[in-house]
Amino acid sequence: MMNFSQVMENVKELSSNDKALVAHCLIASLESRQDAGVDGAWGELAECRYNELASGMVDAVSWADIKNAVKG
Repeated sequence: MMNFSQVMENVKELSSNDKALVAHCLIASLESRQDAGVDGAWGELAECRYNELASGMVDAVSWADIKNAVKG
């Protein structure tokens, strides 16, 4: 079994995407219970957003544009 220091050393070698996935998994593992229907609600929201993009009802915005707008 790895200790915390070993885990942190291994994490440094991961890509940014893999680090984000590890962070997501760690946070999700802390959640002891989930509200009923939350997965379905997220699925419905994702489908709605996809349909808005696909139909041209809304335009996509790049992450870089969002970060620049926040920096102001």
